[in-house]
Amino acid sequence: MEDNKFMQMAIDLSVENVANGGGPFGAVIVKNGEVIATGVNRVTANNDPTAHAEVSAIRAACKKVSDFQLKGCTIYTSCEPCPMCLAAIYWAGISRIFYGNTAQDAEAIDFSDKFIYDEIALPKEKRSIPTRMIMREQALRAFRDWETKEDKVEY
Repeated sequence: MEDNKFMQMAIDLSVENVANGGGPFGAVIVKNGEVIATGVNRVTANNDPTAHAEVSAIRAACKKVSDFQLKGCTIYTSCEPCPMCLAAIYWAGISRIFYGNTAQDAEAIDFSDKFIYDEIALPKEKRSIPTRMIMREQALRAFRDWETKEDKVEY
């Protein structure tokens, strides 16, 4: 029952956000039965392509708990996460995901992320955005410095 309560919160946020000029997406992050943070889609309102509900909720949750890891947390999101949000959820170490609408539901209202999955599957040279490696030897300096840094915080 508690899962339904938090999912309903995410759904309510998504509905309210549409009324407030945002996209139809909401997310709630919970730990031990307590809401840690919420987020809504503000991509067009903020002119920020990364301002998806899940990413916004993750940013707020991490700030609240003063940690970049959200282990033991659950995210409730009104729609199946897109590739960016799914990656952010994994990077944050969130333990469980619940979602309402499917990716196909989102695609039916012109919020499709299928093209991103299709692009990821292609070899770099066949992707629609040209991608070329340059200056690798120079770029490796930061990696060498990181590798030998004694006080690094690993993630």
